[in-house]
Amino acid sequence: MFGKLEGVEDRFIKLEQLLSDPAVVSDRVQYQKYIKEHGEISKLVEGYRRYKKVVADLEEARELLNDDDPDMKEMAAEEIGPLETQVEALGEELKILLVPKDPLDEKSVIVELRAGTGGDESSLFAGDLFKMYTRYAEGRGWGVELMDSHGSDVGGFKEVVFQVNGKGAYSSFKYESGVHRVQRVPATETQGRIHTSAVTVAVLPEAEDVELKIEPNELRIDIFRSSGPGGQSVNTTDSAVRITHIPTGITATCQDEKSQHKNKDKAMKVLRSRILDKMIQETEAKRSAARKGQIGSGDRSERIRTYNFPQGRMTDHRIGLTLYRLDAIMEGDIDEIIASLRTHAQAQALQNEQTL
Repeated sequence: MFGKLEGVEDRFIKLEQLLSDPAVVSDRVQYQKYIKEHGEISKLVEGYRRYKKVVADLEEARELLNDDDPDMKEMAAEEIGPLETQVEALGEELKILLVPKDPLDEKSVIVELRAGTGGDESSLFAGDLFKMYTRYAEGRGWGVELMDSHGSDVGGFKEVVFQVNGKGAYSSFKYESGVHRVQRVPATETQGRIHTSAVTVAVLPEAEDVELKIEPNELRIDIFRSSGPGGQSVNTTDSAVRITHIPTGITATCQDEKSQHKNKDKAMKVLRSRILDKMIQETEAKRSAARKGQIGSGDRSERIRTYNFPQGRMTDHRIGLTLYRLDAIMEGDIDEIIASLRTHAQAQALQNEQTL
């Protein structure tokens, strides 16, 4: 590990020299490339330098144990314990920082919510989750754009697709893929019985044009009239767009805009992300043995979380986390959940790295 860290620090020093070179500064492409690399390893180098300093302080304290001055020996003995604790903690941080970063983490995301078992109550809960994610995203300064939706007669959504635009959105939202179960008394329930329903969440990293090359002849584009809950028409023109990627059979639809052109752009964005997601899922399946036990794999058939309204409880089944502040969670306060999932994922990734 330390040989690798020395190499990273040497590269960091080299990058600082390059970034002060006038020839590099004048070359915008090269300069941006080196700036990005410098930023990517700076946190690791800073951590390694802190680690080396604490190790040096610990060695100095141990040497002072042999000093003739009793006061110096006593002071050194008092410092050794805390310094040993710091060395251990900083060493663990460095191990986590050395785990390969998910290259998708910095991307924006497209989130798809679909009502599952539970009928009308499931549609209502899909609407609640949409509000929860929207408020969480807005609280982090990320933009939310509705891509497509199919409402239900009672409110909420049978299906809703939206984009979260912001650097690092995928690193947070990727843990949300799976089945979200809700237990509560529906407004229409006269005898106070608790019903259980579910919503499926899919999180797709935004696909950029350079990542996927889709030929025009691989697409079939259908235009039709938009419809709302119950099948009523919401637009008087044929503006809704459905795009099918013929080689994979993957489709994307958008009908929320009055402009056919805007609907086509949005549908294409969703389609690209669905195709990229399919490619990622296939790659992850091949590497599943190495990732066994790691969360955030995007398995949408797995029940990951339960929201129990009578008890005010949220339980994430993957890590056994239970919180009794459901009202705040439904208002978008999910930082603690995501932080816990991220920590668990890092520990699993580190364990996988060490056993490979």
